[in-house]
Amino acid sequence: MHASRVLVVEDEFFVALELELLIHKQAPSVQVVICSSVSDARAAMAEPVGLALLDIDVLDGKTYEVAARLAEQGTPIVFISGSRPEEIPPTLRDVHFIPKPYHGPQIIEAIAPLLASGAHS
Repeated sequence: MHASRVLVVEDEFFVALELELLIHKQAPSVQVVICSSVSDARAAMAEPVGLALLDIDVLDGKTYEVAARLAEQGTPIVFISGSRPEEIPPTLRDVHFIPKPYHGPQIIEAIAPLLASGAHS
């Protein structure tokens, strides 16, 4: 999968910026698209997305629909959320889940292999 664009759906501004910094540490040339809502994420998905980091609860609802659409396209997804993993719909339970509060190394461990596997070519 081509990850020249990484979608971050996160409604906490400083968390979104931290995630962007962590992504750029691993892949400086990747374009990071930050969205704070499901509706913004839908619009951002009009262009190919190679990796997505999704908070579950954002300004206008849950990102499950976004995750399902991306999964159908074969896009790697990581949930980064304060939600409980058992609340995730069964069809999305295989998605990598990092609980909030997280530590930067957890994010890097999750995304580094996805970005290194030709993801930012």
